Amino acid sequence: MKARLRRTAIFGGSFNPIHLGHIGLAKQVLAQGLADDVWLMVSPQNPLKPQIGLLGEAQRLALARKAVADTPGIQACDYEFRLPRPSYTWHTLRSLRREYGSERTFALVIGSDNWVTFSHWAHSDELLSGYRIIIYPREGFPADAAALPGNVTLLRAPLYPYSSTTVREAVRNGADITQMVPKSIATDVRRLYGGASNS
Repeated sequence: MKARLRRTAIFGGSFNPIHLGHIGLAKQVLAQGLADDVWLMVSPQNPLKPQIGLLGEAQRLALARKAVADTPGIQACDYEFRLPRPSYTWHTLRSLRREYGSERTFALVIGSDNWVTFSHWAHSDELLSGYRIIIYPREGFPADAAALPGNVTLLRAPLYPYSSTTVREAVRNGADITQMVPKSIATDVRRLYGGASNS
C-alpha cells in the first residue's frame, strides 16, 4: 500500500523578528490537524529593494531556528535563500513540489489581510487550484469561512496583540518583550534590534 504523503504547511514571512504570535499560529495549524509539520519560510532580503530596519536574512533565520528549536513539528527554513530573487510564492511552491513531491504535499499559510489581495498575487489561480490554503485572522480583515473556496480553510486562532513591528518598537523604547518573543531569543532580539537605525 502506498504510504501517505506528509502534509507540510508553508508559513512565509520576513520574521523580523520571529515572535510568539508566529509560533502560536504554527502550533494551531498542527493542533487542528491541518498539517503534519510547519515550515517557517524565512524570506530573503531583496537586494533590489532594501528595507530599512530589515535584519540580514542569516540573522533572522538564526533567530527563528533558535526560537523553535524545541518545538516539535515546526522548523525554520532557508529554502528561498537558494531561489532566484525576488522569489514569488508560486515559484517557491513549484520548486518544493518538484523537489519533495514524492514524499510531501504542501499547503500555504497566509493572513486574512493577504487573502483580501490574493487575486493580485502572481499566478494566484495556480496557487488556488493546486494547493490548500490556510488563512489566519488578522485584525481589521475579517474572513467569512462559509464564503471561502473548498480548498481554503480559516484557522481558528486568537488575534495576537503584537507584531514584529511592535517587538522592534518595544526594543527601541526599552520596554519588556518577554511576553512577545520566546525566552530563548529575548536577549538576542534586544541586542540585534537595539540600534537606532531600525524602523
